[in-house]
Amino acid sequence: MRPSKNQPLINALATEIKLRRRELGFSQEDLAGHCQLDRPYISLIEVGRKQPTLSVLLRLAEGMQYPLADFMGRVQQRYLLEKTAMNNTDASISS
Repeated sequence: MRPSKNQPLINALATEIKLRRRELGFSQEDLAGHCQLDRPYISLIEVGRKQPTLSVLLRLAEGMQYPLADFMGRVQQRYLLEKTAMNNTDASISS
């Protein structure tokens, strides 16, 4: 399976992870420890360079103290905002 090329979705996931980590007062190292992942991997996800698998998403959600459904709901809301912002930017460039 190839990685997604849906940049607004990748950005939404990255942003939600970073925001929640900061809300909890966690460093990347702290979050990595809670999720049993490596800190560099957390960093790469937060900048949109890595796309986690479903099992990693579950570990991230649990480490951030969210049920997976709640976490993905937040990602979906942010995705819709990102997508709308991109469409608005594209429309203003075309005008």
